[in-house]
Amino acid sequence: MKDPFGLAIQDFYKKGKAPDIKVDSNYTKGEHIVISHFFRSENEMPEVEKAALKKCRGKILDVGAAAGCHSLILQKKGFNVTALDKSELAVDVMKMRGIQKVVCSDIYEYSQNTFDTILLLMNGSGIGGTLTGLKNLLRHLKTLLAENGQILLDSSDIKYLFEEEDGSFWVDLANTKYYGEMQYNVKYKTQTDAFDWLFIDYDLLNKISQETGLKCTQVATGAQNDYLARISVK
Repeated sequence: MKDPFGLAIQDFYKKGKAPDIKVDSNYTKGEHIVISHFFRSENEMPEVEKAALKKCRGKILDVGAAAGCHSLILQKKGFNVTALDKSELAVDVMKMRGIQKVVCSDIYEYSQNTFDTILLLMNGSGIGGTLTGLKNLLRHLKTLLAENGQILLDSSDIKYLFEEEDGSFWVDLANTKYYGEMQYNVKYKTQTDAFDWLFIDYDLLNKISQETGLKCTQVATGAQNDYLARISVK
C-alpha cells in the first residue's frame, strides 16, 4: 500500500524525527514537506488556521486530519470532533495521541453522520484534486452538513508563482488548464505516490460553490496569498 505520508507521520511520532517528504510537481522540482508540520501547536499555525479553529462550532468533522493537530486542539477545548483520514498509519497515530473519535475512510466513502462544522485545512481544497473533483467533493460534503452547518476550507491563489518581474507570466494562464491544478509525485524513504492536488483562488471557489447550491464567504486572509472560506447551504 502506498502511504508515504502515513509512514512519515508514524516515524515522527515514534522517533521524534523523520526525514522530509520529497515533492515534485508539474511546475516544481525538489520541494520538501517537513513532517513536524503535521504536529504543530495552535501557536505555530498560520492565521487562517487559527481563524478556522475559532469559527468551529457544534459537532465537527476534521477531513484529512493526518496526525490530528487540529482535532487535538478542538478536543481539548471540549468540542465533539471526529478525525477522518484514509491512511491507516496516520489513524493509528491519532489514536495513540489520544483523539477519541477517529475514522479510517476516504471522505467520498463516508456517510455515517452529519456535522455542524466540516473542517478542511492545510490547503483543504487540495483534496478535490481538480476543479471537477472539488465540485464533486462539495456535493458530497453538502450531504454531511447538519441544518445550518458550515464547511471551513482554506486554500491559496498561486498565480504569483508564475509571474515575472515585468508583470508577465511564464505560463500561458489563459490558454492552459487551470493553473491551480497540480500533479504531485511524492517520496518518503522508498515509498512513492502520485496524485492530483488543487490550489484555487477565492473567486473561482465562490463560483463553484454557487454551482453546487452553496454560498461561499471569505472570512480570513493570510500572508502567503492564502485565505479561509466559509461554505454553507443557501
